[in-house]
Amino acid sequence: MADTVKLSGVDVAEFTEVINSCKGDVFMVTPYGDKLNLKSKLCQLIGFTRLIEGGKLAEATLVCDDPEDESKLFRYNLFGKEGMNK
Repeated sequence: MADTVKLSGVDVAEFTEVINSCKGDVFMVTPYGDKLNLKSKLCQLIGFTRLIEGGKLAEATLVCDDPEDESKLFRYNLFGKEGMNK
């Protein structure tokens, strides 16, 4: 069963680095129920364009195939990139 993470106000460039470091697929779920695989550059472009406000992601719901990725993204959301190694 996939886990979900709610993100808000994250830096897009940093967030992209974190997504690229994930082991499994990470999906952004839109309010309409669409699932965009963020490991795909095309889906990143589409997903981020819809959610960016002032250079930051306004809000996103993510579904992770790998529980370690879910934990990584949760830590990133709480502590930012600097706090991920805690």
